[in-house]
Amino acid sequence: MSRPAPGPGPRAILLAAGRGTRLGPLTDARPKCLVDLWGRSLLDRALDSLGAGGIREVALVTGWRAEDLAGRGLPTRHNPDYERTNMLHSLFCASDLMGEDVVVVYGDIAFHPRLVRALLAEAAPFAVVVDVEWRRLWALRMEDPLADAETLRLDAELRILELGRRPRSYGEVQGQYIGLFRLRGEALEAARGLHRRLPEERTRTMFMTDFIQAAIDEGQRVQAVPVHGGWVEVDRPEDLSAYEHAGPGLLR
Repeated sequence: MSRPAPGPGPRAILLAAGRGTRLGPLTDARPKCLVDLWGRSLLDRALDSLGAGGIREVALVTGWRAEDLAGRGLPTRHNPDYERTNMLHSLFCASDLMGEDVVVVYGDIAFHPRLVRALLAEAAPFAVVVDVEWRRLWALRMEDPLADAETLRLDAELRILELGRRPRSYGEVQGQYIGLFRLRGEALEAARGLHRRLPEERTRTMFMTDFIQAAIDEGQRVQAVPVHGGWVEVDRPEDLSAYEHAGPGLLR
């Protein structure tokens, strides 16, 4: 294990406020990030991968059953209104912990450290990890991958032009956003400014992809960091069943 330890570099903020109602009884008595995958919790897997990938500090945003995430030696911020808000609101509950360089990671994914290393190696101030082989993972999870996919269009320089909408064809999906991105310097300041300008009633329920799209629409350069698999998202019991059958090689 290579857990994060204090030191130079970006801080990761892991968003772990949601209950994960689509996982049914698995999250009745624990946060979604404590659901087990291949014998270990998503949170433990994320902490190990972040540490091995080069992240020195991790903070948690808690919500549902926050008490279960106490005592881990990690800075925490709480989203008391987690049942009526989305990931963007949770992220800005930890705005004081962002500093000048922050990696944002969803609490319901597991991933190989190489994805973190690829993100940290990207020079662009606003960088988003994108899986260009997403259809392999989606095909494990559902009969019709397009039904649950979101648009993601790139230009020739791998800048994101559009994401987060319902696609009409596979041609509109050049990859999938996985819930792992980095903001630093001028891009982080621009994101803070955008969040302040948007109406609060909108930011409380806004999806993260909609916020990234709003930044793009304002002229921010959002750079894709393409990866080829190496991650999974846990959203439903069927996901866990599919991953258990496929095995931990999915994270290679």
